[in-house]
Amino acid sequence: MNDQLSNDEVLKAKEKCQKLSSQMNEVLFGQEELVEYIITALLCKGNVLLEGLPGLGKTELVKGLSCALGISFKRIQFTPDLLPGDITGNPLLQEENGERKFVFQEGPLFANLVLADEINRASPKTQSALLEAMQESQVTVMGDTRPLPKPFFVMATQNPIELEGTYPLPEAQLDRFLFKLEVKVGGPSVLEKIISNRELGEQNQFKQVMEAEELQELIHLSKRIYLPEIVIQYIARLVSATQPNESNASKGIKFGASPRAAIALAAAVRARALINGRMNAAVEDVRHLALPVLRHRVIIDYMARTEGNTPETVIENIIAEVSSQNKQLSSTLIETAGN
Repeated sequence: MNDQLSNDEVLKAKEKCQKLSSQMNEVLFGQEELVEYIITALLCKGNVLLEGLPGLGKTELVKGLSCALGISFKRIQFTPDLLPGDITGNPLLQEENGERKFVFQEGPLFANLVLADEINRASPKTQSALLEAMQESQVTVMGDTRPLPKPFFVMATQNPIELEGTYPLPEAQLDRFLFKLEVKVGGPSVLEKIISNRELGEQNQFKQVMEAEELQELIHLSKRIYLPEIVIQYIARLVSATQPNESNASKGIKFGASPRAAIALAAAVRARALINGRMNAAVEDVRHLALPVLRHRVIIDYMARTEGNTPETVIENIIAEVSSQNKQLSSTLIETAGN
Protein backbone atom coordinates (compact mmCIF):
# COMPACT_ATOMS: atom_id res chain seq x y z
CA MET A 1 0.00 0.00 0.00
CA ASN A 2 1.37 3.43 -1.04
CA ASP A 3 1.09 5.80 1.92
CA GLN A 4 2.66 8.77 0.11
CA LEU A 5 0.70 11.99 0.57
CA SER A 6 -0.79 13.61 -2.51
CA ASN A 7 -0.17 17.24 -3.36
CA ASP A 8 -3.90 17.95 -2.92
CA GLU A 9 -3.90 16.51 0.63
CA VAL A 10 -0.90 18.62 1.60
CA LEU A 11 -2.34 21.85 0.20
CA LYS A 12 -5.69 21.33 1.95
CA ALA A 13 -3.89 20.63 5.23
CA LYS A 14 -1.79 23.78 4.82
CA GLU A 15 -4.95 25.82 4.20
CA LYS A 16 -6.59 24.52 7.38
CA CYS A 17 -3.48 25.28 9.43
CA GLN A 18 -3.31 28.80 8.01
CA LYS A 19 -6.96 29.38 8.92
CA LEU A 20 -6.31 28.28 12.50
CA SER A 21 -3.17 30.41 12.69
CA SER A 22 -5.00 33.47 11.36
CA GLN A 23 -7.76 33.10 13.94
CA MET A 24 -5.27 32.84 16.80
CA ASN A 25 -3.23 35.82 15.56
CA GLU A 26 -6.34 38.00 15.30
CA VAL A 27 -6.83 37.75 19.04
CA LEU A 28 -3.26 37.29 20.34
CA PHE A 29 -1.21 40.11 18.92
CA GLY A 30 2.52 39.80 18.27
CA GLN A 31 2.73 36.06 19.02
CA GLU A 32 2.97 34.68 15.46
CA GLU A 33 5.98 32.44 16.13
CA LEU A 34 4.45 31.12 19.35
CA VAL A 35 1.20 30.26 17.52
CA GLU A 36 3.19 28.40 14.85
CA TYR A 37 4.92 26.30 17.51
CA ILE A 38 1.58 25.53 19.21
CA ILE A 39 0.00 24.33 15.95
CA THR A 40 3.09 22.22 15.26
CA ALA A 41 2.67 20.57 18.68
CA LEU A 42 -1.01 19.89 18.00
CA LEU A 43 -0.24 18.02 14.78
CA CYS A 44 2.09 15.59 16.54
CA LYS A 45 -0.02 15.29 19.73
CA GLY A 46 2.68 16.98 21.79
CA ASN A 47 2.36 18.59 25.22
CA VAL A 48 3.60 22.16 25.58
CA LEU A 49 5.14 24.07 28.50
CA LEU A 50 4.70 27.85 28.28
CA GLU A 51 6.96 29.94 30.47
CA GLY A 52 6.58 33.63 31.10
CA LEU A 53 5.61 36.29 33.58
CA PRO A 54 1.93 36.73 34.52
CA GLY A 55 -0.25 38.80 32.21
CA LEU A 56 1.30 37.85 28.86
CA GLY A 57 -1.69 35.92 27.50
CA LYS A 58 -0.57 32.33 28.14
CA THR A 59 -3.92 31.26 29.57
CA GLU A 60 -5.90 33.09 26.87
CA LEU A 61 -3.87 31.32 24.20
CA VAL A 62 -4.85 27.87 25.43
CA LYS A 63 -8.50 28.79 26.07
CA GLY A 64 -8.76 30.31 22.61
CA LEU A 65 -7.21 27.25 21.03
CA SER A 66 -9.91 24.97 22.44
CA CYS A 67 -12.62 27.30 21.09
CA ALA A 68 -11.03 27.49 17.63
CA LEU A 69 -10.76 23.69 17.44
CA GLY A 70 -14.14 22.84 18.94
CA ILE A 71 -12.69 20.39 21.46
CA SER A 72 -13.44 19.91 25.16
CA PHE A 73 -11.37 22.02 27.54
CA LYS A 74 -10.63 21.89 31.28
CA ARG A 75 -8.48 24.17 33.37
CA ILE A 76 -6.60 23.14 36.50
CA GLN A 77 -5.27 25.93 38.72
CA PHE A 78 -2.18 24.48 40.38
CA THR A 79 -1.69 25.54 44.01
CA PRO A 80 0.51 24.21 46.84
CA ASP A 81 -2.45 22.40 48.45
CA LEU A 82 -3.61 20.64 45.26
CA LEU A 83 -3.71 16.82 45.58
CA PRO A 84 -3.19 14.17 42.85
CA GLY A 85 -6.83 13.03 43.18
CA ASP A 86 -7.99 16.58 42.45
CA ILE A 87 -6.50 16.11 38.97
CA THR A 88 -7.17 12.48 38.07
CA GLY A 89 -10.49 12.08 39.89
CA ASN A 90 -11.52 9.93 42.85
CA PRO A 91 -13.96 7.11 43.63
CA LEU A 92 -16.87 8.45 45.66
CA LEU A 93 -19.11 6.37 47.91
CA GLN A 94 -22.69 6.59 46.66
CA GLU A 95 -25.92 4.84 47.60
CA GLU A 96 -28.06 3.32 44.84
CA ASN A 97 -31.08 1.01 45.31
CA GLY A 98 -30.21 0.60 48.96
CA GLU A 99 -26.62 -0.43 48.18
CA ARG A 100 -23.46 1.52 48.76
CA LYS A 101 -20.74 1.38 46.16
CA PHE A 102 -17.80 3.40 44.92
CA VAL A 103 -18.42 5.36 41.72
CA PHE A 104 -15.49 6.98 39.97
CA GLN A 105 -15.81 10.74 39.63
CA GLU A 106 -13.74 11.97 36.68
CA GLY A 107 -11.24 14.72 37.35
CA PRO A 108 -10.40 17.65 35.07
CA LEU A 109 -7.87 15.52 33.15
CA PHE A 110 -10.81 14.01 31.26
CA ALA A 111 -10.85 16.53 28.40
CA ASN A 112 -9.22 16.91 24.99
CA LEU A 113 -7.21 19.95 26.02
CA VAL A 114 -6.12 20.44 29.62
CA LEU A 115 -4.61 23.69 30.81
CA ALA A 116 -2.30 23.13 33.78
CA ASP A 117 -2.13 26.74 34.92
CA GLU A 118 0.95 27.76 36.92
CA ILE A 119 2.00 24.12 37.10
CA ASN A 120 5.15 24.83 39.09
CA ARG A 121 3.19 26.20 42.07
CA ALA A 122 2.11 22.67 43.05
CA SER A 123 4.24 20.14 44.89
CA PRO A 124 6.27 17.55 42.91
CA LYS A 125 3.91 14.81 44.16
CA THR A 126 0.94 16.53 42.53
CA GLN A 127 2.88 17.34 39.37
CA SER A 128 3.79 13.66 39.01
CA ALA A 129 0.09 12.78 38.77
CA LEU A 130 0.29 14.02 35.19
CA LEU A 131 3.05 11.62 34.11
CA GLU A 132 0.90 8.70 32.98
CA ALA A 133 -1.64 10.98 31.33
CA MET A 134 0.97 12.90 29.35
CA GLN A 135 2.77 9.79 28.12
CA GLU A 136 0.01 7.19 27.70
CA SER A 137 -3.22 9.25 27.57
CA GLN A 138 -4.70 7.32 30.49
CA VAL A 139 -4.96 7.51 34.27
CA THR A 140 -4.83 4.76 36.89
CA VAL A 141 -6.70 5.26 40.15
CA MET A 142 -6.87 2.50 42.80
CA GLY A 143 -5.71 -0.09 40.28
CA ASP A 144 -8.27 0.79 37.59
CA THR A 145 -6.94 2.26 34.34
CA ARG A 146 -9.18 4.61 32.37
CA PRO A 147 -8.44 6.04 28.91
CA LEU A 148 -8.57 9.79 28.35
CA PRO A 149 -10.44 11.43 25.46
CA LYS A 150 -8.74 11.51 22.05
CA PRO A 151 -6.96 13.61 21.07
CA PHE A 152 -5.45 14.54 24.43
CA PHE A 153 -3.05 17.43 25.07
CA VAL A 154 -1.62 19.06 28.17
CA MET A 155 -0.61 22.68 27.83
CA ALA A 156 0.98 23.98 30.99
CA THR A 157 1.96 27.47 32.00
CA GLN A 158 4.71 28.14 34.49
CA ASN A 159 6.17 31.22 36.07
CA PRO A 160 9.94 31.72 35.98
CA ILE A 161 11.55 29.64 38.73
CA GLU A 162 12.96 32.79 40.32
CA LEU A 163 9.49 33.89 41.46
CA GLU A 164 8.27 33.20 44.99
CA GLY A 165 6.27 30.03 45.66
CA THR A 166 7.46 27.97 42.69
CA TYR A 167 8.82 24.40 42.59
CA PRO A 168 11.11 23.00 39.89
CA LEU A 169 9.39 20.41 37.69
CA PRO A 170 10.72 16.83 37.93
CA GLU A 171 13.00 15.86 35.02
CA ALA A 172 10.71 12.94 34.11
CA GLN A 173 7.84 15.35 33.67
CA LEU A 174 9.85 17.90 31.69
CA ASP A 175 10.82 15.13 29.27
CA ARG A 176 7.14 14.57 28.49
CA PHE A 177 6.71 18.08 27.12
CA LEU A 178 7.36 18.29 23.38
CA PHE A 179 8.20 22.01 23.52
CA LYS A 180 9.18 24.48 26.17
CA LEU A 181 8.27 27.91 24.80
CA GLU A 182 9.10 31.30 26.24
CA VAL A 183 6.31 33.88 26.11
CA LYS A 184 7.78 37.37 25.90
CA VAL A 185 6.43 40.90 26.04
CA GLY A 186 5.81 42.43 22.62
CA GLY A 187 7.36 45.69 21.48
CA PRO A 188 5.74 49.14 21.65
CA SER A 189 3.74 48.59 18.43
CA VAL A 190 2.24 45.37 19.82
CA LEU A 191 1.38 47.05 23.12
CA GLU A 192 -0.28 49.92 21.23
CA LYS A 193 -2.47 47.42 19.37
CA ILE A 194 -3.38 45.66 22.63
CA ILE A 195 -4.30 48.96 24.32
CA SER A 196 -6.46 49.99 21.36
CA ASN A 197 -8.35 46.69 21.15
CA ARG A 198 -8.65 45.43 24.74
CA GLU A 199 -10.53 46.45 27.86
CA LEU A 200 -9.51 45.36 31.36
CA GLY A 201 -11.38 42.17 32.26
CA GLU A 202 -12.69 41.71 28.72
CA GLN A 203 -12.83 38.15 27.37
CA ASN A 204 -11.33 37.50 23.94
CA GLN A 205 -13.84 36.31 21.32
CA PHE A 206 -12.51 33.26 19.49
CA LYS A 207 -14.34 31.67 16.56
CA GLN A 208 -14.38 27.96 15.80
CA VAL A 209 -12.52 27.33 12.53
CA MET A 210 -12.01 23.57 12.71
CA GLU A 211 -13.83 20.44 13.88
CA ALA A 212 -12.26 17.86 16.18
CA GLU A 213 -12.43 15.33 13.34
CA GLU A 214 -10.43 17.66 11.09
CA LEU A 215 -7.74 17.96 13.76
CA GLN A 216 -7.54 14.17 13.99
CA GLU A 217 -7.14 14.00 10.20
CA LEU A 218 -4.30 16.54 10.30
CA ILE A 219 -2.57 14.49 12.99
CA HIS A 220 -2.85 11.41 10.78
CA LEU A 221 -1.53 13.29 7.73
CA SER A 222 1.43 14.57 9.74
CA LYS A 223 2.53 11.00 10.45
CA ARG A 224 2.64 10.30 6.70
CA ILE A 225 5.10 13.11 5.92
CA TYR A 226 8.27 11.57 4.45
CA LEU A 227 11.36 11.75 6.66
CA PRO A 228 14.48 11.54 4.45
CA GLU A 229 17.51 9.59 5.64
CA ILE A 230 19.62 12.75 5.82
CA VAL A 231 17.08 14.31 8.23
CA ILE A 232 17.05 11.17 10.39
CA GLN A 233 20.85 11.23 10.57
CA TYR A 234 20.88 14.93 11.43
CA ILE A 235 18.41 14.45 14.30
CA ALA A 236 20.40 11.49 15.64
CA ARG A 237 23.70 13.40 15.54
CA LEU A 238 22.12 16.46 17.15
CA VAL A 239 20.62 14.55 20.08
CA SER A 240 23.78 12.45 20.51
CA ALA A 241 25.83 15.64 20.70
CA THR A 242 23.93 16.65 23.86
CA GLN A 243 25.29 13.65 25.76
CA PRO A 244 28.16 14.49 28.15
CA ASN A 245 31.44 12.98 26.98
CA GLU A 246 35.09 13.92 26.55
CA SER A 247 34.50 15.74 23.27
CA ASN A 248 31.91 18.11 24.73
CA ALA A 249 33.04 18.21 28.37
CA SER A 250 33.89 21.90 28.00
CA LYS A 251 30.25 22.67 27.22
CA GLY A 252 29.30 21.91 30.82
CA ILE A 253 26.57 19.40 30.02
CA LYS A 254 25.53 17.35 33.04
CA PHE A 255 22.64 15.38 31.51
CA GLY A 256 21.73 15.22 27.85
CA ALA A 257 18.53 14.62 25.89
CA SER A 258 16.91 11.17 25.90
CA PRO A 259 15.82 9.04 22.90
CA ARG A 260 12.32 10.41 23.57
CA ALA A 261 13.70 13.80 22.52
CA ALA A 262 14.83 12.38 19.17
CA ILE A 263 11.39 10.83 18.58
CA ALA A 264 9.74 14.12 19.56
CA LEU A 265 11.96 16.14 17.22
CA ALA A 266 11.23 13.78 14.33
CA ALA A 267 7.47 14.13 14.90
CA ALA A 268 7.76 17.92 15.13
CA VAL A 269 9.67 18.31 11.86
CA ARG A 270 7.03 16.22 10.08
CA ALA A 271 4.32 18.50 11.47
CA ARG A 272 6.17 21.65 10.42
CA ALA A 273 6.60 20.32 6.91
CA LEU A 274 2.84 19.71 6.65
CA ILE A 275 2.05 23.20 7.98
CA ASN A 276 4.27 24.66 5.26
CA GLY A 277 2.70 22.55 2.53
CA ARG A 278 5.58 20.14 1.92
CA MET A 279 5.42 16.37 1.48
CA ASN A 280 8.80 15.77 3.13
CA ALA A 281 10.71 17.12 6.12
CA ALA A 282 13.99 19.00 5.72
CA VAL A 283 17.13 19.70 7.72
CA GLU A 284 16.00 23.31 8.05
CA ASP A 285 12.94 22.09 9.99
CA VAL A 286 15.25 20.37 12.47
CA ARG A 287 17.33 23.51 12.99
CA HIS A 288 14.17 25.58 13.51
CA LEU A 289 12.65 23.22 16.10
CA ALA A 290 15.71 21.87 17.92
CA LEU A 291 15.85 24.62 20.56
CA PRO A 292 12.25 24.36 21.88
CA VAL A 293 12.48 20.55 21.83
CA LEU A 294 15.84 20.32 23.64
CA ARG A 295 16.09 23.36 25.93
CA HIS A 296 14.24 21.69 28.85
CA ARG A 297 15.90 18.30 28.35
CA VAL A 298 19.54 19.40 28.58
CA ILE A 299 20.85 20.10 32.09
CA ILE A 300 24.11 21.98 32.51
CA ASP A 301 26.40 21.80 35.52
CA TYR A 302 27.12 24.41 38.17
CA MET A 303 30.38 25.64 36.60
CA ALA A 304 28.69 26.28 33.27
CA ARG A 305 25.98 28.32 34.98
CA THR A 306 28.52 30.42 36.91
CA GLU A 307 30.21 31.21 33.59
CA GLY A 308 26.95 32.64 32.30
CA ASN A 309 25.95 29.71 30.10
CA THR A 310 22.36 28.52 29.76
CA PRO A 311 20.87 25.39 28.17
CA GLU A 312 19.83 27.62 25.26
CA THR A 313 23.37 28.85 24.54
CA VAL A 314 24.75 25.31 24.84
CA ILE A 315 22.14 23.93 22.42
CA GLU A 316 22.69 26.77 19.94
CA ASN A 317 26.42 25.96 19.92
CA ILE A 318 25.66 22.27 19.35
CA ILE A 319 23.33 23.10 16.45
CA ALA A 320 26.03 25.28 14.88
CA GLU A 321 28.70 22.57 15.28
CA VAL A 322 26.56 19.74 13.90
CA SER A 323 25.43 21.94 10.98
CA SER A 324 29.07 22.74 10.19
CA GLN A 325 29.99 19.05 10.29
CA ASN A 326 27.09 18.25 7.96
CA LYS A 327 28.28 20.86 5.45
CA GLN A 328 31.81 19.46 5.53
CA LEU A 329 30.48 15.92 5.05
CA SER A 330 28.30 17.02 2.12
CA SER A 331 31.26 18.77 0.46
CA THR A 332 33.41 15.65 0.86
CA LEU A 333 30.71 13.46 -0.68
CA ILE A 334 30.35 15.84 -3.66
CA GLU A 335 34.11 15.89 -4.24
CA THR A 336 34.29 12.11 -3.99
CA ALA A 337 31.43 11.71 -6.46
CA GLY A 338 33.15 14.14 -8.86
CA ASN A 339 36.35 12.09 -8.83
